Amino acid sequence: MMRIEIVKRPQHSALFSALSPFIALFLTLIAGAILFSILGKNPISALDSYFVEPLTEVWSIHELLVKAAPLILIAVGLSVCFLSNNWNIGAEGQFIAGGIAGSILPVVFPDFQGWYVLPIMLLLGMAGGMAYATIPAYLKVRFNTNEILTSLMLVYVAQLFLDWLVRGPWRNPQGYNFPETVQFSDSAVLPAIWPDSGRAHWGFALAIIAAVLVWFMLSRTLNGFEIKVLGRSSRAGRFAGFSAGRLTFFAFLVSGALAGLAGIAEVSGAVGQLRTSISPGYGFTAIIVAFLGRLNPLGIIAAGLVLALSYLGGEAAQISLGISEKSARIFQGIILFFVLASDSLIYYRIRIVSRLSDTALKGA
Repeated sequence: MMRIEIVKRPQHSALFSALSPFIALFLTLIAGAILFSILGKNPISALDSYFVEPLTEVWSIHELLVKAAPLILIAVGLSVCFLSNNWNIGAEGQFIAGGIAGSILPVVFPDFQGWYVLPIMLLLGMAGGMAYATIPAYLKVRFNTNEILTSLMLVYVAQLFLDWLVRGPWRNPQGYNFPETVQFSDSAVLPAIWPDSGRAHWGFALAIIAAVLVWFMLSRTLNGFEIKVLGRSSRAGRFAGFSAGRLTFFAFLVSGALAGLAGIAEVSGAVGQLRTSISPGYGFTAIIVAFLGRLNPLGIIAAGLVLALSYLGGEAAQISLGISEKSARIFQGIILFFVLASDSLIYYRIRIVSRLSDTALKGA
């Protein structure tokens, strides 16, 4: 009789660690080809529609940058949390909180105009995300509450609060009863980078700047060293005099600030007003982006573009192939599965043990 065991490797391969995201993407393409074949589509033309066709027009490149900006911003913040062993699964809620907080000026005070409006909105968005991220951080430090559950449940609170706002006190009185706020004024809109060719806005530039700054912090500062030490071994961190509680607050605040910045950048740059839904699930997809980028802020930039392509390609595939939205979005789940599977095989190996050899070992 045979049994399967998972055994920890004495040391993991640096080469395989570097190649695992590419292996995961390659396996995703194979799984996608099989999936399209099952759906009765030509796998080659289907993959072309999904991954190549969206990159053939200038306007679609702009759309790729629009979708990549929030993914990169949120994932960079999540990398700080995950590296410090704090599992912030509620970035979607912090994204919404940032969008709401940053929209206070253009919605509640629409006559407040000037060049300073947009910077204040961005700061308010970051503050809103930080405030919302403080809740699971405080609950973990003070009551040892599981941050996965608390941060995730707060997502639904934020979604319902946004829905109540745009249907109630913030609803546009001239909006024909649609659940949305007034359109933001020109001074409250994040400008486009190249307005003549598309609508990609400066949120993408903010995402690149944030990724570089967080990379520098993680690789060149004491805070970055503290994050890595406590993330790998809380016992070693305690011996070094590092505070796990302080680090938990720091990681959640950084993550919440970047998620909130992504929220107000999306509302101000891509949407131009608050609606009942301002995200197609960026906060959850950013978890895949963070792991696909190996929790490295610079790698996350490339991973964010890849996952943004999955959104864009999914929309193109729905039109050209006639498949459902769920079928198009399944690629994100497949990518996550293969990324986690590859990561598992970096640190563990599968061993098949026969009952006979097991008995012989016991006898010896």
